[in-house]
Amino acid sequence: MADTTAETTTVTKQSDRKAAKLAKEIRAFAAEHGGAEGQLAHIGQAGTRIVLVGEDGGWGDLVAPTYAIAQQAAEKAGLTLHEEFDGEIAAKVVTGPYEWSRMAGIQIGGPANR
Repeated sequence: MADTTAETTTVTKQSDRKAAKLAKEIRAFAAEHGGAEGQLAHIGQAGTRIVLVGEDGGWGDLVAPTYAIAQQAAEKAGLTLHEEFDGEIAAKVVTGPYEWSRMAGIQIGGPANR
């Protein structure tokens, strides 16, 4: 019989390391953008997306392998989380010409998706 305690400990340590790495990246983003808040979004088998919005309107995302790791990373980083990406947080996002051309390209035949 396999030693499930050792396996569980290994998985927990790996999860803790991943959460710590993500928390470091969240803190770096927040420092660069005058603070940040976020929202967690399930993306299927790929894991959970941590959507970040800076106080200056900058935005980005990170992907955690599980929702629990994403939550742990956000907590370690002190990130304020929103339940939904609603008007309050979405209104802070600043987009530029690049994003508009990409969105238009995807929707109405603009620049190729390369």
